[in-house]
Amino acid sequence: MKLKNRLIIAFFVIILVPVMLTGIALFALTQYQMAAIERTYNVPNVTYETLSNSLQMISKSTLNDYEEIQKQVKENADQFLNQDFLEQWGKKLEDKNSYVIVRKGAELFYPEDNGEITKLFENLPDYGEYMGESDTGVYIGNEVNAFVKQTDVIFSDNTKGSIFIITSATEIIPQIKRMMIDLVIAIIAILIFTAALLTMWIYRGISTPLNHLREATQKIKEGNLDFTLDAEGDDEISELCRDFEDMRKRLKETAEENVAYDRESKELISNISHDLKTPITAVKGYVEGIMDGVANTPEKMERYIKTIYNKANEMDRLINELTFYSKIDTDRIPYTFNKINVANYFSDCKEEIALDLANKNIDLAYFNYVDEDVMIIADAEQLKRVINNIIGNSVKYMDKPKGYINIRIKDVGDFIQVEIEDNGPGIAVKDLPLIFDRFYRADASRNSARGGSGIGLSIVRKIIEDHGGKIWANSKLGTGTIMFFVIRKYQEVRADE
Repeated sequence: MKLKNRLIIAFFVIILVPVMLTGIALFALTQYQMAAIERTYNVPNVTYETLSNSLQMISKSTLNDYEEIQKQVKENADQFLNQDFLEQWGKKLEDKNSYVIVRKGAELFYPEDNGEITKLFENLPDYGEYMGESDTGVYIGNEVNAFVKQTDVIFSDNTKGSIFIITSATEIIPQIKRMMIDLVIAIIAILIFTAALLTMWIYRGISTPLNHLREATQKIKEGNLDFTLDAEGDDEISELCRDFEDMRKRLKETAEENVAYDRESKELISNISHDLKTPITAVKGYVEGIMDGVANTPEKMERYIKTIYNKANEMDRLINELTFYSKIDTDRIPYTFNKINVANYFSDCKEEIALDLANKNIDLAYFNYVDEDVMIIADAEQLKRVINNIIGNSVKYMDKPKGYINIRIKDVGDFIQVEIEDNGPGIAVKDLPLIFDRFYRADASRNSARGGSGIGLSIVRKIIEDHGGKIWANSKLGTGTIMFFVIRKYQEVRADE
């Protein structure tokens, strides 16, 4: 679940759950306390309305006591003038925050002075002033703040008087007070429980993926990329974990690419070093021969110098290949694209190649099946590098006494297709898909005749792909190889199209 949805749910839960639980707690507590009030004070049928009216509750709490006093008055009113009798009533009413006062004429009788008697006396109703029922009374405010129930009596000496049940209105019935305290405690407990539950729910939804993420970062910090970060769920942190996993994969791929690049670079240096060592050794040998006077005839001297020249050209080619490879690796090949006439361009290439192949006893055949006006957009120099590299490979690996190379230029719709065929040793089927990879060599043997950096065909593929074309090969062992590549034709786009 998304973190946003979790927070929305938590928002509503933290409002609704406490409200509902508080309502349940309030109902349960009031039911319990109403039953307790009924038991303690013998108050029948306590309701929510009764609880909400404190004076009514005070009145009902002393109902039975009032009725009992009336009964005792009928039996013997004078007993209420006895101090011990009043003390008994005081203890009986103590739990209800009440006490009894007896007025006989202008004289007062009470269990003990609680500091309010004097103030209360001035406010007590006169004899016969209040004729209430057993469940009613008079509230006296001002400084007294008490609820009074009055029973008028005539003592044995015919003196008029009144017996009062005084209940302090400042003190709530203990059960009601307890209920309020319990309710506050219940609300606090509900809030703590709800907050803890929601905190745990949100924390568990966040902590698990965060722990996985922390472990993953620690592994990456230690250089370990060989692990998988599993992240189930559709929340934001799980999405972050999946992004982190994608980053880890990319880092691993980059690290593997760097390792492969380092390995390839070392292999390139090894290959170039080997390939340079062979012509350098030959150059040194022929120079030493000249210095020692071995080339003592004009013919020998010419042959030595020609050999030195050829070896220097071979070293120059290797260095150029290495320089071009570095440009490929940084995507900084300097292309100069122009419109090129296909027929003219490949005809000129054939003329340059034919002279060199004739000296190597290799026949060259050229076939052009493209119209004279067909044009392409290409870099003439880099395209010539492609042709020279392909033919150079054919010459390098030629194993027949009499070799041949055929060049065919064809029109294949929106493309021109170039085919370069030789009758060399051919390439095995298992090696064919790999020949354009850097440093791949179908022939692992290394000697002066078949040396090479192993990057020639990878350079060819890069140039063709940068021209928007494609290159591939067909071959048969012992028969020869055909290299194919296509380049898109140039087509004029009319302004009204």
